[in-house]
Amino acid sequence: MQKISLFWFRRDLRIKDNAGLFQALNGEHPVLPIFIFDRHILDKLTSTQDARLTFIHQALGQIQEELVTLQSSLKTFYGKPEEIFEQLSQDGVEINGTQYQIQKVYTNHDYEPYATDRDQAVAEILHKKGIDFLTFKDQVIFEKQEILSNTHSTYTVFTPYSKKWKALVSEEALASYEVAQHTQQLLEVASPLSLITLEAMGFTPNPQSFPSKTVKRNLIERYEQQRNFPGIQGTSRLSVHLRFGTVSIREVARAAQKYSETWLNELIWRDFYMMILANFPRVVTKSFKPAYDKIEWRNNEDEFKHWCQGTTGYPIVDAGMRELNTTGFMHNRVRMIVASFLTKHLLIDWRWGEAYFAEKLLDFDLAANNGGWQWASGSGCDAAPYFRVFNPYTQTDKFDKDRTYIRQWVPEYNQAHYAKPIVEHKFARQRALDTYKAGLEKAKALTNG
Repeated sequence: MQKISLFWFRRDLRIKDNAGLFQALNGEHPVLPIFIFDRHILDKLTSTQDARLTFIHQALGQIQEELVTLQSSLKTFYGKPEEIFEQLSQDGVEINGTQYQIQKVYTNHDYEPYATDRDQAVAEILHKKGIDFLTFKDQVIFEKQEILSNTHSTYTVFTPYSKKWKALVSEEALASYEVAQHTQQLLEVASPLSLITLEAMGFTPNPQSFPSKTVKRNLIERYEQQRNFPGIQGTSRLSVHLRFGTVSIREVARAAQKYSETWLNELIWRDFYMMILANFPRVVTKSFKPAYDKIEWRNNEDEFKHWCQGTTGYPIVDAGMRELNTTGFMHNRVRMIVASFLTKHLLIDWRWGEAYFAEKLLDFDLAANNGGWQWASGSGCDAAPYFRVFNPYTQTDKFDKDRTYIRQWVPEYNQAHYAKPIVEHKFARQRALDTYKAGLEKAKALTNG
C-alpha cells in the first residue's frame, strides 16, 4: 500500500496559514486532509438544526472546493474519533478503490479538557501501530506556559499578562505559514470524495446567515470608540470565525497591531483565557477562586426561565437574551450586563448561565465563555472584588442612550404589557453583597478551622 499522512481538521477550518497543515505538507508523505464529525459532541446537541454544525459544514464545503482545484479532496467521517483511528490504523484508508497505509497524523493543538483527553487516547491508539501523532500551535499566538512572570509562574491576572504578551510578540510570532507553496504534497485524488451530509447524521441545515470573515479597516480603526454600543455595528463579528478557525489568528492579530490596540487587547484576552484553561482545567466545573464555591446561590428556576426568555422586566437584559435566542450572537457589552444580572441580581450560579450560553452561542468557545462568566460572577481570575454589580439602568443610559438596541429586540418596551422588573435593583444589589460576603466568610472559616 502507498504510504500517506493524514491532516486532521478541527478548530482550524481553512487551508491558508494553517500551522499543522503546513507541517504535514513539509513531511515525506502525500497528505490526505480529513474531518471527523465527532459523535461525542454531536450526540449532546439539543437541536437538529444547530447553526454551528451548519457553519462547520459550509466551511468544509469551501475547503473541499479549494482542495478540488488542487487535484485533491477532503475525506469526512462520522463517529467517535478513537474508534475511527483504531480502524484507520489497522486497515488504512480507502480512496476511490485504492487502499493507503497511514504513517503519520498531523493536527493542531486543542486546549479543552475533552479535546486533550481525546488526543491522548488517539495518540496511544496510533502509537501501538507505529504511527506518529503530531500536533502544533495554531489557534493562539502564545499558549500554555509560553508567557510566564519574572518568577516563572503562570499569570492569573490579565493586565500584567497582556503587558508581557506585548513585550514578547514579534514578527515571527505573527508570521503566516505559507501553505500555498507546498500544496503539491497533497494526495492526488482523481475523483473528489463526497462530504457526509447533515441529513445523513440526523441534522438539517440552519437557514441563518453568518457574519462575513472580511472586516473593513475603518471599523477596526473606530473599534475603540464604537465597541461598547450594541445599537450600532461597531464590532468585527469575527468571533465565530476565530472559534472554528476559518480565519487565522495571526492574520487578525497583525491587523489589530496595525490599526487598533483596543482590538488587539481583545485578542490577548482570548489567549489569556485559553492559557487559563490549559493550566487550570478545573475551572470548567469549579470557581477559579475556590472560596467562591461556598456562595449559597438561590437558583430559582422560574427566575432563570425569565432570564433565558428575556422577560425579566430589565430592557437591556431582555434585549440581549432575545438577540441571543434569535441569532446565536450577543454583543460583548451586553454579555457582561446579562451575566452580572443573573449572578448578582438573581443569585443564580454562573454555571447555569454558562451552560445556556454554551447551548445558544454561535461563537461558543469554552475558554472564553467560562472566563467571561467567572469574571462576571467575581469567581474568576480578576483583580476586581466581588462587589462590582452592574446597574442595568446606568449601563443602558451609557451604552444605549437612545434605546436603539432595546427597541430592536424588545418592541413592547415602554408599553403597559411589558414585564415588570423581576427584582428591584437596590434590593438585589444589597442581597448579592450580603450573600457573597457570607459565602466568603464561611470559606475563610473553613480554611482556618
